[in-house]
Amino acid sequence: MRPTLKFLSPVAAAALLLTACGGTTGGDTETPAPGSSETSATGEGGGGSCDGVKIGFFGALTGDYANLGQNIRNGVELALNEHNAANAECQVELADFDSAGAPDQAPGLATKAIGDDKVLGIVGPAFSGESKVANPLFAEAGLVHITPSATNPALAENGWETFFRVLGNDATQGPGAAKYIKDVLGAKKVVVIDDASEYGKGLADIVREDLGDLVVENDTIQAKQTDFSATVSKVRAAGADAVFFGGYYPEAGLMVKQLRDAGIEATFVTDDGAKDEGLIVAGGEAANGTIITCPCLPPEEAGGTFAQDYEKEFGAPPATYSAEGYDAAKVLLDGIAEGKTEREALLSYVEDYNKDGVTKKLQFDERGEPSEVSVWAYKVENGQIVPDQEINVAS
Repeated sequence: MRPTLKFLSPVAAAALLLTACGGTTGGDTETPAPGSSETSATGEGGGGSCDGVKIGFFGALTGDYANLGQNIRNGVELALNEHNAANAECQVELADFDSAGAPDQAPGLATKAIGDDKVLGIVGPAFSGESKVANPLFAEAGLVHITPSATNPALAENGWETFFRVLGNDATQGPGAAKYIKDVLGAKKVVVIDDASEYGKGLADIVREDLGDLVVENDTIQAKQTDFSATVSKVRAAGADAVFFGGYYPEAGLMVKQLRDAGIEATFVTDDGAKDEGLIVAGGEAANGTIITCPCLPPEEAGGTFAQDYEKEFGAPPATYSAEGYDAAKVLLDGIAEGKTEREALLSYVEDYNKDGVTKKLQFDERGEPSEVSVWAYKVENGQIVPDQEINVAS
């Protein structure tokens, strides 16, 4: 267990952070969770009814990366609906903190979450860049947060007592991607490209290190870039048989399309930030054959009836990080159902959590990392992202 800190009160923390941040940006909407049933649950640690308490979702619900955020939020909502249906006297609400995936929105949104003393825990932040700036504020205020998708390894190295993660980080995904490129593709000349983001560059740098001399060229692009002619020229000149891109689906889709339009047949490999049908929308038929790595379980393989329940609730199958979002929310909701209705009590509960989730057994080490991790390769076939194989990074 990590040591207990002395936390500021929510009001004091909010006042301090507002002073530090110069006000707030962005906004949140609070959606009462539907559903209740005849049963209830109470417990020790917070005392009394927990009606009106909240968990938050922190991530992109608008903007270029909203697809990934909505996938996660749907998983959170499913877990919350199930909780409320089973706990008539413990109705929990969901507060949305829409970052649009922009790190500069994160401090204001974190301040807003901290200032609402009904918010007991956060699912998120969803992205590594926003996590880097929001997490110190959550740590100072003692607000527990569990990310289902932010994979930069450095997030676990800052001593944030409130930080937890339900999936493997890029110190696993990066070597997994490199192993696939070397052993499965048999590539001899690789160009590695990143989008200069906290997430994309961090992951690409790990891939570069693991590939070593196989990397014959490097390149950096920018988020929202649409013309990749300079990158295409570098890949052509390098004679690459594989390209790895660390970044997100809007740029990945356009990049692979422009590579294919230029007649370049090098296998295009990318990451979990690009594991979305938005890649296929942007890339069209050129996206076929793309390899995508992800430290995430194929959602159709999640435990229990998760996939069926999700599709019944939202009219579509679960997508990238829906199951991880569900698991992160379930950890918080289990604690609230057991009466942990104060932030410090809920944090202690999460530190000691040890139960089966739908993606894996959920237990955290002293840095907030999960005890079980896996990396999968996916492939775009006939306009669909399908599982290819699990990558054994231990061998």
